[in-house]
Amino acid sequence: MGALEIRLGTWCLGLRNRSSGEWTEGTGRNGAQAWPPGVEVKDCLIILNQPGSLSCKNFWSLYSLECLEGKNDAATMRLNQNTMLLGKKVILVPYTSEHVPRYHEWMKSEELQRLTASEPLTLEQEYAMQRSWREDADKCTFIVLDAEKWQAQPGATEESCMVGDVNLFLTDLEDPTLGEIEVMIAEPSCRGKGLGTEAVLAMLSYGMTTLGLTKFEAKIGQENEPSIRMFQKLHFEQVAASSVFQEVTLRLTVSESEHQWLLEQTSHVEEKPYRDGSAEPC
Repeated sequence: MGALEIRLGTWCLGLRNRSSGEWTEGTGRNGAQAWPPGVEVKDCLIILNQPGSLSCKNFWSLYSLECLEGKNDAATMRLNQNTMLLGKKVILVPYTSEHVPRYHEWMKSEELQRLTASEPLTLEQEYAMQRSWREDADKCTFIVLDAEKWQAQPGATEESCMVGDVNLFLTDLEDPTLGEIEVMIAEPSCRGKGLGTEAVLAMLSYGMTTLGLTKFEAKIGQENEPSIRMFQKLHFEQVAASSVFQEVTLRLTVSESEHQWLLEQTSHVEEKPYRDGSAEPC
């Protein structure tokens, strides 16, 4: 492929090659960015800032150039809307409306409300929340399914196999390469079996290779020792503690060695189309 020009009514801050990590500066609002010859569109990322956008107000967003080519409304694109990640213990799928009833039942738990710093919602509010997550471009979320249960019961619904969720938040205006990650294994019987660990590893790899993130943070309640230990085993280090919010912040910086380690840990994870592209965006 020869040089490619991307023209969008947004501020083009830069382009990053997913394979090499090489960075090319953008050219400014409504400008044209020439793409290096021989670089495939699918191998690259574009970082946009869209101030005043109704759907993504004043935050950084990451979009695949594969999705953006020829598009003028990048804010409507959702990178993982048709993506599922298949691991050994978990399957990650986009958060759709069919998952809401089970999710709503989970969040009636006072324990989960405390651990996730969440307020109880009505079912209607939960559906509205799911729609907002589908529309917000600064969030990437997957529902976590029990792979063993899914594979053992042909025809089983995703709702019946749900065990939790894993999320990335891309809200740091100062650093678009930083993502905040969180995971919840809501089903008590599924905790302590490595499902959360594999879900986090798959999401870290996805954030690194698909979103171009190089730093990850996890904010965890000080009393949630199992979660803190899990992230520490995944090479996260504590960088801050808040007595006000009763939480600690752990961080992973993806050096070359960490990059290779993550790829090795997730070499078994397969990325496949979700419902052949018929799923609603998450």
